[in-house]
Amino acid sequence: MGILIKNALTVLPEGDGFATGRHSVYVEGTDIAGIDVAPEGFVASETIDGTRLLAIPGLINAHTHTYMSIMRNVADDRPFMDWLFHAVMPIEDRMEPSDSYWASLLSQMDMQMHIHQTSRAAIETGMRAVICRGLQGDSYDENDWRIAQALEERAAFADCDRLSFRLGPHAPYTCAPDYLRLVCDIARQESLGIHIHIAESQAEVDDMARDHACTPVEYVRDAGIFELPTIAAHCAYVSASDRAILAEYGVNVVTNPASNMKLGNGFAPVPEMVEAGINVCLGTDSVASNNAQNMFRELGLLALVHKGTHEDPECLSAVECLNMATRNAAAALGLPCGSIEVGKKADLTLLDLDSPSFIPLNNPVSALAYSTSGSEVHTVIIDGRVVMRNRELLTIDEERVRHEIARTCRRLKLS
Repeated sequence: MGILIKNALTVLPEGDGFATGRHSVYVEGTDIAGIDVAPEGFVASETIDGTRLLAIPGLINAHTHTYMSIMRNVADDRPFMDWLFHAVMPIEDRMEPSDSYWASLLSQMDMQMHIHQTSRAAIETGMRAVICRGLQGDSYDENDWRIAQALEERAAFADCDRLSFRLGPHAPYTCAPDYLRLVCDIARQESLGIHIHIAESQAEVDDMARDHACTPVEYVRDAGIFELPTIAAHCAYVSASDRAILAEYGVNVVTNPASNMKLGNGFAPVPEMVEAGINVCLGTDSVASNNAQNMFRELGLLALVHKGTHEDPECLSAVECLNMATRNAAAALGLPCGSIEVGKKADLTLLDLDSPSFIPLNNPVSALAYSTSGSEVHTVIIDGRVVMRNRELLTIDEERVRHEIARTCRRLKLS
């Protein structure tokens, strides 16, 4: 039994780019089992008329903090270090584990803080997620409780194929070299990758130069982190020599345009990183620093801001940007999705072609990068399961989430 998406305008991979045409996509179990040709014995339990739909691979948010959606619009218009240490962290200190659960559900309507809550929410909603327990410390302490929690959570959810786990040392300025070496050693023993913030602000770069006579990239490299599969968020302030290091070690970078702009952290040198051979992905970061987790908005910003900063309309194409939000991210995170191909997981988004932003539809990939807002999303399939149909969420009790978020905001005195 499976799902047939019949005659949809479909964005398929073609070399490093995309080809768009009318195709029928056959979903069997959790996988894409056929394109235009039904797999042997295929029986459709559901047929979706794709005549007025655009089928794309689900966009992958490669860096966000789901539990922070509770902080929407409460820490705005502050310098980065003040925002982090005097606005965000005090709220985190008052949060209870259940707050993270409801905030994660709101985000799905990962660096995480409270064990099990993001994983629990992802399982209930049907989301695919890479979960990273936030880590920070000053010494090589083999009994570190945060690392113990991260390993315990991975074990607890080992039977869910949609969840995978990494260790998430927060940043160079909250993790001493010995602590990063500990994380590195544990990650190697447990065959885990790393997700870390690097060079997010000029203050971070200046402090690192003053206190350690190196750049944040060099600091993390010297601790051995880059010897493991690493995702580095932000990299807004990386020099040519930093970029060479990132490329040499195969570090994957996640750029977060809206968050960096809002916090006054400038623009990551994305075209230069691409030129250096770095695999660049796209993320929203948290609602506290972005105020949204809209990957379509982020895609549009990515496609536009570097043209402006570089005064070059050709420096980053719509095709490159869409790759960053799909195939590049899947490769960085080790996910079996990111493109519409036979054998890949059926993580698909169907958009309404009757939306004004698609009229006239001269170039679907350009429309995704420059015209869409996310309101066009009609149906979403994750792991072969329809989780949104005709704009109705099927796995989340929206009214309950609204109620619990309002209750939590009152208790935390956020509103």
